[in-house]
Amino acid sequence: MFYLKTKNSSESTKASRRGGSDGLKDKIFKATLFIAACLIILLTAGVIYGLVSKSIGAFSEFGLGFITSTEWDSRNNVYGALPFIAGTMMTSILALLFCIPFSLSVALFNGEYFRNKKVSTIVSSVVDLLAGIPSIVYGLWGFYTLRPILIDMGVSDQGFGILLSSIVLAIMIIPYASSLSAEFIAMVPNDLKEGAYSLGATNLEVITSINLPVAGSGIFASYVLAFGRALGETMAVTMLIGNTNNIPVSISDTGNSMASIIANQFGESSGLKLSSLMAIGLLLFLITACINFVAKYIMKMVNK
Repeated sequence: MFYLKTKNSSESTKASRRGGSDGLKDKIFKATLFIAACLIILLTAGVIYGLVSKSIGAFSEFGLGFITSTEWDSRNNVYGALPFIAGTMMTSILALLFCIPFSLSVALFNGEYFRNKKVSTIVSSVVDLLAGIPSIVYGLWGFYTLRPILIDMGVSDQGFGILLSSIVLAIMIIPYASSLSAEFIAMVPNDLKEGAYSLGATNLEVITSINLPVAGSGIFASYVLAFGRALGETMAVTMLIGNTNNIPVSISDTGNSMASIIANQFGESSGLKLSSLMAIGLLLFLITACINFVAKYIMKMVNK
């Protein structure tokens, strides 16, 4: 009896030690996660502080008129961001419109029609390969391959412009939209689809009545992510948009995006011009943040 009591006591002691050790590990793990989360917040706050502090000069000089002004004159130190905001939005929206039919088709191909089949694996690998190609390579391809085609079609004399950069941007964001959309489509419960098939529904009816409504919020989120990717693209757009400081009035016109004007002129800027470029960077940050917040709000409303 004494032996059993001693044995039980030693086992309980070991268990309490293990419990204490596990509790200590859990506290260390939670502390590590907390520190990592705080570092992310501090990093974001540091980016915002850097952009705001460097942009004060431009907004102090031009006020909110900096956003609506169309003039960019380095000789007279007069700067306005509207041409670049317009160029960014035109190229990104047009790229998203080009992207949607192709990316959704690929997503349905991989996520529904040929899910878990060899051909789907091949297509997914090709899409992932497209996502890994550097933007400078896309820019070179657009310059030497697509630009001559647009010139032959009579779109513009030199081929540069909103249309060319939008086409290349669309190709660049298709992998992001299609991969995420395919994941959300594949997550649709099979019970819902099997119930629809048992009632005599066709593949098209299941997709339009089951897959797209159920996975709609996720698909929407994937396109928001793709749109954000298009907003911040720099090198490919810089090589193809034409780099003129005017508001484009048609898709064949040349222009400048917010990212391309910063890339082109940041190295040689100082003083008020540098502050104006930083202000454009701040505006790009705010536009991207607003789009993400609106997208999350819409997803939250859809999921209710």
